[in-house]
Amino acid sequence: MGIPPRVRPGPPTRILIVGSGGAGKSTLARRLGERSGLPVVHLDRHYWRPGWVETPREEWRRAVARMVAEPRWIMDGNYGGTLDVRIPAADVIVFLDLPRRVTIPRAVWRSVRWRGRSRPDMSAGCPERLDLSFLTWMWTYPRSGRTRLTSAIDENNAWDKVVRLRRRRDVESWLAAQPRRA
Repeated sequence: MGIPPRVRPGPPTRILIVGSGGAGKSTLARRLGERSGLPVVHLDRHYWRPGWVETPREEWRRAVARMVAEPRWIMDGNYGGTLDVRIPAADVIVFLDLPRRVTIPRAVWRSVRWRGRSRPDMSAGCPERLDLSFLTWMWTYPRSGRTRLTSAIDENNAWDKVVRLRRRRDVESWLAAQPRRA
């Protein structure tokens, strides 16, 4: 499933956005897509089936391989089981590494805002929810999810592609510096 490395000059055309729940991955992907004209792929929309049913593992890996084979995309989502496919394909990896004091309140606010409805970046039939398992995942992300992500970046020797943003203002500054569509 090897993806050829980027050889084209110019701005990146394959941008991967990762980070904790509530970090703003989908929002940044949407805003960057509007700015750049690149198509946005919200992995949550492709992974979850109505009723919050997960896509089987091998089927999911095949779907992700098809998506990353496209020449242009902004892709947001974690899904650690496919980082080995997505990291090598990305020109840039935007790592939203915001603190829990930011991410958890954002997730709570999102659950209130979208209560009983599916978000635009989510599959139809998956109404917004905030449960203990998701909050636990967010709380433990610095020890578990971040560690898995940084290990995957190490394994793919991809730190030269990483933009690590740790504060809201860093995200805004980085976005403002990105080229606009021609």
